[in-house]
Amino acid sequence: MPVIKVLPHPSLCPAGAEFEAPPGTVLCRALLAQGIEIEHACELSCACTTCHVIVREGLAQLPGASDLEDDMLDKAWGLTSQSRLSCQIEVPAQGLTVELPRYTLNHAREDH
Repeated sequence: MPVIKVLPHPSLCPAGAEFEAPPGTVLCRALLAQGIEIEHACELSCACTTCHVIVREGLAQLPGASDLEDDMLDKAWGLTSQSRLSCQIEVPAQGLTVELPRYTLNHAREDH
């Protein structure tokens, strides 16, 4: 089963994490299932940037971002060439290493 590695984040995942997730699982859902409370203000509909991640390893395995995702990413805090929305990524067979950006553009964190 693919392994997802999450680099340390000061509040969401201070020690980092490593876990398995079935291929095809939406990355945001996999993170949430592991107790990593990544924001997802639009309920995974690609209408915000709160679930923005930076794919540090495994980006080449992913299909390219859609035009809609690219448009949304233009608004993300800390955008890089490796940025994706975790609500739009399905876990690939070889796994991923991701970094959670320190901030989002959300002014208030929502509990889901």
